Amino acid sequence: MPDRFPESTALACVAARAADDKKADDTIVLNVGELLGITEYFVVTSASNRRLVRTIVESIEEQVREQLQRSPLRLEGLTEQQWVLMDYGDVVVHVFTEEQRQYYEIERLYRDVPRVDWAAEAPAEQR
Repeated sequence: MPDRFPESTALACVAARAADDKKADDTIVLNVGELLGITEYFVVTSASNRRLVRTIVESIEEQVREQLQRSPLRLEGLTEQQWVLMDYGDVVVHVFTEEQRQYYEIERLYRDVPRVDWAAEAPAEQR
Protein backbone atom coordinates (compact mmCIF):
# COMPACT_ATOMS: atom_id res chain seq x y z
CA MET A 1 0.00 0.00 0.00
CA PRO A 2 1.48 3.38 -0.96
CA ASP A 3 2.46 5.81 1.77
CA ARG A 4 -0.23 8.52 1.92
CA PHE A 5 2.04 10.95 3.75
CA PRO A 6 5.67 10.33 2.72
CA GLU A 7 6.93 13.59 4.26
CA SER A 8 5.32 12.71 7.58
CA THR A 9 6.71 9.19 7.46
CA ALA A 10 10.17 10.58 6.72
CA LEU A 11 9.97 12.98 9.67
CA ALA A 12 8.83 10.24 12.05
CA CYS A 13 11.65 7.95 10.92
CA VAL A 14 14.30 10.69 11.17
CA ALA A 15 13.10 11.44 14.71
CA ALA A 16 13.15 7.75 15.66
CA ARG A 17 16.67 7.26 14.28
CA ALA A 18 17.91 10.42 16.02
CA ALA A 19 16.55 9.11 19.33
CA ASP A 20 18.08 5.70 18.73
CA ASP A 21 21.45 7.28 17.92
CA LYS A 22 21.44 8.86 21.41
CA LYS A 23 20.66 5.54 23.11
CA ALA A 24 16.94 6.05 23.64
CA ASP A 25 15.05 2.95 24.75
CA ASP A 26 12.23 1.11 22.98
CA THR A 27 11.58 3.67 20.24
CA ILE A 28 8.36 3.08 18.31
CA VAL A 29 6.50 4.91 15.56
CA LEU A 30 2.71 4.61 15.67
CA ASN A 31 0.53 5.43 12.66
CA VAL A 32 -2.31 7.22 14.48
CA GLY A 33 -3.61 9.26 11.51
CA GLU A 34 -6.80 7.35 10.84
CA LEU A 35 -7.66 7.14 14.53
CA LEU A 36 -6.87 10.71 15.60
CA GLY A 37 -7.22 12.80 12.45
CA ILE A 38 -5.15 15.65 13.92
CA THR A 39 -1.71 14.11 13.36
CA GLU A 40 -0.34 11.22 11.34
CA TYR A 41 2.31 9.70 13.60
CA PHE A 42 3.38 9.42 17.20
CA VAL A 43 7.02 8.69 17.89
CA VAL A 44 7.37 7.31 21.42
CA THR A 45 10.70 6.76 23.12
CA SER A 46 12.23 6.83 26.57
CA ALA A 47 15.45 7.60 28.38
CA SER A 48 16.99 6.34 31.59
CA ASN A 49 17.32 9.84 33.08
CA ARG A 50 16.28 13.48 32.63
CA ARG A 51 19.60 14.59 31.18
CA LEU A 52 19.27 11.95 28.46
CA VAL A 53 15.71 13.14 27.75
CA ARG A 54 17.11 16.59 26.94
CA THR A 55 19.92 15.12 24.83
CA ILE A 56 17.45 13.05 22.81
CA VAL A 57 15.13 16.03 22.27
CA GLU A 58 18.04 18.19 21.11
CA SER A 59 19.23 15.47 18.73
CA ILE A 60 15.77 15.00 17.23
CA GLU A 61 15.35 18.73 16.76
CA GLU A 62 18.79 19.03 15.13
CA GLN A 63 18.41 16.04 12.81
CA VAL A 64 14.90 16.98 11.64
CA ARG A 65 16.04 20.55 10.98
CA GLU A 66 19.17 19.40 9.17
CA GLN A 67 17.54 16.70 7.04
CA LEU A 68 14.04 18.09 6.47
CA GLN A 69 14.32 21.82 7.26
CA ARG A 70 11.52 21.57 9.83
CA SER A 71 11.28 22.79 13.41
CA PRO A 72 8.68 21.85 16.00
CA LEU A 73 5.61 24.05 16.15
CA ARG A 74 5.84 23.78 19.93
CA LEU A 75 7.75 22.02 22.67
CA GLU A 76 6.20 21.12 26.01
CA GLY A 77 7.81 19.72 29.14
CA LEU A 78 11.41 20.67 28.39
CA THR A 79 11.87 22.37 31.76
CA GLU A 80 10.81 19.27 33.72
CA GLN A 81 12.54 16.82 31.31
CA GLN A 82 10.24 13.94 32.28
CA TRP A 83 7.87 13.92 29.32
CA VAL A 84 8.76 16.20 26.44
CA LEU A 85 6.24 16.60 23.66
CA MET A 86 7.60 17.84 20.33
CA ASP A 87 4.73 18.87 18.05
CA TYR A 88 5.55 19.06 14.35
CA GLY A 89 1.86 19.12 13.37
CA ASP A 90 1.82 15.92 11.31
CA VAL A 91 4.14 14.13 13.74
CA VAL A 92 4.16 14.31 17.54
CA VAL A 93 7.25 13.03 19.33
CA HIS A 94 6.99 11.91 22.96
CA VAL A 95 10.27 11.56 24.86
CA PHE A 96 9.70 10.11 28.33
CA THR A 97 11.79 9.13 31.29
CA GLU A 98 11.32 5.40 31.75
CA GLU A 99 9.20 5.97 34.88
CA GLN A 100 6.84 8.40 33.15
CA ARG A 101 6.46 6.10 30.15
CA GLN A 102 5.51 3.19 32.38
CA TYR A 103 3.04 5.38 34.27
CA TYR A 104 1.22 6.78 31.20
CA GLU A 105 1.47 3.65 29.04
CA ILE A 106 0.77 5.66 25.87
CA GLU A 107 1.42 2.74 23.55
CA ARG A 108 -1.20 0.68 25.37
CA LEU A 109 -3.77 3.33 24.43
CA TYR A 110 -2.83 2.93 20.76
CA ARG A 111 -2.05 -0.79 20.69
CA ASP A 112 -4.36 -1.40 17.71
CA VAL A 113 -2.76 1.12 15.35
CA PRO A 114 -0.12 0.06 12.83
CA ARG A 115 3.54 0.48 13.71
CA VAL A 116 6.12 1.77 11.28
CA ASP A 117 9.38 -0.14 10.98
CA TRP A 118 11.51 2.99 11.21
CA ALA A 119 14.79 1.07 11.00
CA ALA A 120 13.74 -0.48 7.67
CA GLU A 121 12.83 2.97 6.36
CA ALA A 122 16.42 4.19 6.77
CA PRO A 123 18.16 5.44 3.63
CA ALA A 124 20.49 2.82 2.17
CA GLU A 125 23.62 4.73 3.24
CA GLN A 126 22.50 4.55 6.90
CA ARG A 127 21.86 0.80 6.99
